[in-house]
Amino acid sequence: MPRYAIAPLLTALASALVLGCGNQAPTQPIETPLADLAATLAADSTTAAAAPAPALEAASKLPEFDPGNFVRVVDNKYFPLPRGARFVYEGTEGSEPLKNVSDVTDIAKTILGVKVVVVLDRLFRSGALVEKTFDYFAQDKDGNVWYLGEDTKEFENGKVFSTAGTFEAGKDGAKAGIIMRAHPKVGQTTQQEFAPGVAEDMATVLSLDATVSVPYGTFDHCLKTEDFTPLEPGAKEVKFYCPAIGFTRGRDVTGGSVRLHLTRLAS
Repeated sequence: MPRYAIAPLLTALASALVLGCGNQAPTQPIETPLADLAATLAADSTTAAAAPAPALEAASKLPEFDPGNFVRVVDNKYFPLPRGARFVYEGTEGSEPLKNVSDVTDIAKTILGVKVVVVLDRLFRSGALVEKTFDYFAQDKDGNVWYLGEDTKEFENGKVFSTAGTFEAGKDGAKAGIIMRAHPKVGQTTQQEFAPGVAEDMATVLSLDATVSVPYGTFDHCLKTEDFTPLEPGAKEVKFYCPAIGFTRGRDVTGGSVRLHLTRLAS
C-alpha cells in the first residue's frame, strides 16, 4: 500500500457524515489554497494528547481468511468505501504542495475467491502525477476490512520508473492482511500487508477518542494509529480515521515530511 493510500474514506452522502459524527456537522466541501493550510498542518488535535502512547507490541493474530465469509460492501465504521465516492486530500512534502485524489471504483476483480473493492489512488506533487495505485479491499462478515494487495506505479517526468510495492495476495508468498479491524483496541498492533520484502506495513492503535480538525470539518471519537514497517526501520506515520468518514488526516513522524488532510469529498 502506498505510504498514504487514501482508501479509507467516508460515506457517500454528507448526511451520513452528520449521523456518524454526533452534532458536529462538517463544513461544505472546499478546495483549500496551500497558504491556508499552514494552521491546520501545524499540529494534530486530539483529546488524548496528554496520555502517553502505548508501546508497540507484536502483531495480534489475524482471524482465519475464509473466502466464503465475505460481504460485497465495505462499511466498517472507520473504513467505509462507498462506491463512486471521490476524496480529495491536500498537504505538503517538505516545501512542495501535495494533492491526493482517491476514487472508489466499480472495477470488477476477484482475489483468492473474493470480489474486492478497487480504489484508484493518485498522488500529485507540485501538480505533477508521481504515483498511481489500485488498492484491493474486502470486508468479512464480522466487519474486518482486509487488504489484498496493490498495483502501484511511480512516475517521473510523465513516465513510469518503478512498480516497487506491487503485490497480490495468493501470489509469490503474499497473503491478505487487515487494514482495519471490526473492533480495534488501544495497544493492538495489526499486520496490514503480508508480502515479504515487498510490503510489510503494520499499525498500532494509539487512541479511540481523538478529535480531528481538517478543512472539511471537525470530528470526535476518531481512531489514531501509528504506522510502521520493518522494511523502513525508524520511519513512523500517524493517521486518523473518523467514524463514517475513514482516513481523515496523516503525517510522517520520522523518516519523512508528508502531511495530508481531507479537504473535499464528492459522491
